[in-house]
Amino acid sequence: MICSLGAAVCFGTASVLQAVAARAAAEPGSDAGVDPALLLRALRQWRYVAGLALDGCGFVLQIIALRSLPIYAVGAALAASLAVTAVVAARLLGVRLSGVEWSAVGVVCAGLGMLGLSSGGEGHGTGSAALAWSMLGIALGILLIGAAAGRLPERLRALVLGLGAGCGFGVVEVTVRLIDDVSPAALLADPAAYALLLGGGSAFLLLTSALQRGSVTTATAGMVLGETIGPALVGVVWLGDRTREGLEWVAVAGFVVAVAGALALARFGEAPADARGPADDAAERARCEK
Repeated sequence: MICSLGAAVCFGTASVLQAVAARAAAEPGSDAGVDPALLLRALRQWRYVAGLALDGCGFVLQIIALRSLPIYAVGAALAASLAVTAVVAARLLGVRLSGVEWSAVGVVCAGLGMLGLSSGGEGHGTGSAALAWSMLGIALGILLIGAAAGRLPERLRALVLGLGAGCGFGVVEVTVRLIDDVSPAALLADPAAYALLLGGGSAFLLLTSALQRGSVTTATAGMVLGETIGPALVGVVWLGDRTREGLEWVAVAGFVVAVAGALALARFGEAPADARGPADDAAERARCEK
C-alpha cells in the first residue's frame, strides 16, 4: 500500500506541473478533440518534462503495488492523487480549498485506510490470451474515440476525453498483471505488452487534450471513473483479486468512499487554472484600471 500511496503523490504533484504546461502550449482558437501537436509543444515546457519524470517514478511504484495488491486497491489509491493535487495546489499555488474540499481530502484518506485494512493479496489468476487481446482492442478503441471527440459538444467532449484517458490508464493497470515473462522475445509476442504501451500513450494524449479543452472538472471525473471501476471488475472477475476473510463489505465501502472523495475533488485535475489568490486579483484589477 505504501507504493500505491507513493505513486499517488508522484501523479498528484505531476498533474499540477503538466496542467500549467498544457495551458501554456495551447494554441488560441484550437478546439479539436485530440491534437498530437499539443503533446509535442507541451514537451518543450520544463514543467511538463518534470511532470513526466514524476509520472515515471509513479509508474514504477504502481507496477510494484500491482504485483502485491488487488487492482481495486491500487486503482482507488491512484484516484486519490487528486487529493494530493489539491493539497499541493493549496500549499504551493495559493489555491483556496473550501471546507467541503478539505473534508473530501479526509474522506479519501478514510477510504484508503479502509482498503488498506481489508484488501487481500494480489490475485493469482493470470488471465487468458483473449483478455490480453481484448486489452489491445480497447487501447485501439480509445484512440478512435479520442479522434472522434472533436465533433462532440464541449461538455460531452470533455467527459469523453477524460473517460478515454481513464480507460487507457485502466488498460495499463490490467496489462501489468497480465505480463509474466519480461524477456524481449516474450514481450514481442505478447499482445498485453502492446496494449500497455498503446493504452498508456493514448491515455497521456487524451489527458493532455482534456486538460486544455472544455470542463476540466468533467474530464477529471470521467478519468477517475474510467481508471477505477473497470479495472477493479477485471481484477475480481478474471484475475482472482479478493479481500481478507469477512471484510468484503469494508473493501467495497472503502473503494466507494475513496472514489467518491476523489470525484468531489475533480476540479483539481487542473488546479493551476484556479491558482489565484487575493494578490493576483488585486494585480488584475490594477491592470484593468490602467
